[in-house]
Amino acid sequence: MTAPALVPSLIPLAAVLVSLFAIAGIATSRSPNIREGWTFGAAIIKFLLVLSLIPTVLAGQEPACHVATFAPGLTLALRVDAMGLLFALVSSSLWILTSCYSIGYMRTENEHAQTRYYCCFALALCATIGVAFSANLFTLYLFYELLSFATWPLVTHHQDAEARRSGRKYLGYIVGASIGLALPAMVAVFGIAGTLEFTPHGILSEAVLRPGHMTAQAGGTGIALTAGMTALLLLGFVFGFAKAGVMPFHSWLPAAMVAPTPVSALLHAVAVVKVGAFSVFRVITHVFGVDILAAFNLGNLVAAIASVTIIVASLIALSQDGLKRRLAFSTIGQLSYILLGAALLSPKALTGGLMHIALHAFGKITLFMCAGAIFVATGKSKISEMDGLGRAMPVTMAAFFLGALSIIGLPPCGGFISKWYILQGALDADQIVFMVVLLGSSLLNAAYFMPIIYRAFFKEPAAAVHFHKEFYPYQGFCVAPPAITAVISVALLIYPQPFLQLAQMAAARISGM
Repeated sequence: MTAPALVPSLIPLAAVLVSLFAIAGIATSRSPNIREGWTFGAAIIKFLLVLSLIPTVLAGQEPACHVATFAPGLTLALRVDAMGLLFALVSSSLWILTSCYSIGYMRTENEHAQTRYYCCFALALCATIGVAFSANLFTLYLFYELLSFATWPLVTHHQDAEARRSGRKYLGYIVGASIGLALPAMVAVFGIAGTLEFTPHGILSEAVLRPGHMTAQAGGTGIALTAGMTALLLLGFVFGFAKAGVMPFHSWLPAAMVAPTPVSALLHAVAVVKVGAFSVFRVITHVFGVDILAAFNLGNLVAAIASVTIIVASLIALSQDGLKRRLAFSTIGQLSYILLGAALLSPKALTGGLMHIALHAFGKITLFMCAGAIFVATGKSKISEMDGLGRAMPVTMAAFFLGALSIIGLPPCGGFISKWYILQGALDADQIVFMVVLLGSSLLNAAYFMPIIYRAFFKEPAAAVHFHKEFYPYQGFCVAPPAITAVISVALLIYPQPFLQLAQMAAARISGM
């Protein structure tokens, strides 16, 4: 495949910075309406900027922008390829709906420090787009760390003892792992290969002089790459980018459920966890590369780690009575579908893994928004308390049902597509055991979601329980966004473009097809 032409462009930089400029307006606004207007304005402009990049990328070009050089080989640079554009489309579009949802939730709950909340949200989206458009591992790492510190005030928003404890765990896991594991691995890659610039076939794969000896090319140190050394580097990134929630570096994620529900939606569907999964996917494909992973049979190592996470997280989810905690463990398992798609190394599996970034995002954000709408309307957060809820909140629970179907991977929702591609990829790679994992986990997904639907629609509420109707002042802001994302989840099965086209382009480039 012909290498895409780099096109100098300031649009990627503008897409990253637009939310930074909005922070000044948000922070100085004296009226909540003006503050939220700044948020919506920045979100819409960011989405339109990202949207404008689609024709260029589909035409086989990559908009690029060099920002700064810190040292030889260490540059802050942006480049938009198909993989990054797919992720940016998901995060920028869902920021608009999450901002709308935040109005209903934060105002109805009369939450404090709302200005700080919206400022941190904007900074988090700046970092997320920065990760999506990173041209090299150094840039990705900087934005990854920025996101960690931008979202910490969101996790600790309530500022009580539980929030502070969860915040310490949050930073301890994701910052501790990135500094202790991912950073040394990045330094080692730079020392071996002499570069951190992403390449579709992998920095280390292209640094190989000759098969069988695996020695770094000129520019690196000339250190021989053994299977053991490569495995250590790979594990450093897989566990170091702990936002991906791979077990045992996952417990920060359920602890972060102490945050307001819009934050949980951001953490578990759009920004934080997807940045982790995207970063690992990017490292697997653009730092190591299909060739070197296949040569050392390391794809199976990552696939095994992902499979354990998928099954164990699904089993734990079955036992959770708290709705947000059940959704949190569901997220832990679902993220590893993305890693499994990358680890299987076949074009269809790679396509499925990338599609799961988008399709899981729309399904899971629907579920978290519904959980928040339920809490705002009823004060209920436990699944055992939701008998008969579907009669009082039919729109919310119908949206929850569609979101659950998407996560399970059943029609008529788009989640079916990503799982179908990963299954086909496992078959192409002759990995029947991972096909069994995928099918078994989908049954577990149904086992922990369908009882919630049954309770809501088919069980009688307790005599003393009275549920509010789902529409009253500001509650429409909580009900409309999950209804919209649920409808989009259905529409993505019928028309998955442009996500599918971008995913297929990226998979073809990675595979050299």
